[in-house]
Amino acid sequence: MSHDMRLFESRAFLLLLAGASCLFGWLLLPFFDVILWAVVIGVLFSPLNRALREGFGLGGNISALLTVLASLFTIILPLAWVLYSCAVEGVALYERIAAGSSSMAEAVDKLSAAFPAAVEWLEKYGYSAAQLKSWVSGIALKAGGFLAKNAVTFTGGAAHFLTNLALVLYISFFFVRDGKKLRALLIRALPFGDHREELLFGKFAAVTRATVKGSLLVAIAQGTLGGLIFWLLDIRAALVWGVVMTLLSLIPVVGAALVWMPTALYLLATGHYWQGGLLIAYGACVIGLADNVLRPVLVGRDTKLPDFLVLLSTLGGFTMFGMDGFVTGPMLAVLFITVWQIFMEECEEKRRK
Repeated sequence: MSHDMRLFESRAFLLLLAGASCLFGWLLLPFFDVILWAVVIGVLFSPLNRALREGFGLGGNISALLTVLASLFTIILPLAWVLYSCAVEGVALYERIAAGSSSMAEAVDKLSAAFPAAVEWLEKYGYSAAQLKSWVSGIALKAGGFLAKNAVTFTGGAAHFLTNLALVLYISFFFVRDGKKLRALLIRALPFGDHREELLFGKFAAVTRATVKGSLLVAIAQGTLGGLIFWLLDIRAALVWGVVMTLLSLIPVVGAALVWMPTALYLLATGHYWQGGLLIAYGACVIGLADNVLRPVLVGRDTKLPDFLVLLSTLGGFTMFGMDGFVTGPMLAVLFITVWQIFMEECEEKRRK
């Protein structure tokens, strides 16, 4: 067989390989969320599986099963309960506003009385108190309607949720049990050079585990602390605001302060001085410092992504992937950083030679 014919066959086979891979990826695209969360569980809980196998001498199937059950009871079920409770409170909020509750109008009146100069300044630009009341009520109604709509979707799609949950747990079992084999198979199949692939998978797993674990646990801690102080201060829908602070805490720099700071200023403006002062002190000293205390412990100094990259990748992830974006965005940033680190290290080695 001539050289040209062998070259033609090699290129044709590579084309077939690329086409088959693209078709298979397209086939799995509807299960992107399922595979993503299965990978996350596999990465986050692999140390637990290793401890069960090496420390307690359990078999591969038993240790993987216990690891997946641990992820179910520590993350998935609590998160589902919080989201459902948040949606229920959102429905109640929506119903109160739709029924003509005057709480929003009263809040605007109190703020107008507390800051008359601000009201006069807004009126110069055509924003009257009546317009502000209508605007605030409209925003609250839309927010409550959004929560109510998603509550109905969550309840109505219970079968879909349970199906996806079962798939996540099922796939996670194999990722946890056969993680080393899958990694070795990928290293064997990918054409980037085994040493690069070893370094890539090692850094990617370490940084992804640290970033996701740090961001998620810090956000949960800040949202829990915020929801707790709201409940103690008898602020309505404390659970809803706790979930909102959790989501905002995934975004660095701004975080939960976007919720507790305006609430504290409102309390001060309406004469609730000790509640407002307590919320400011608690927010600055407890909620704010939770990030500075927990993140270095959970993430570490060496594996932490720069805050501006976390901010941009998280916002970009939310835009492109929805709620999964807080995972996919930083993961793509990790991939970008890791590939460039490998490239720069190889270039430095060549210069030294």
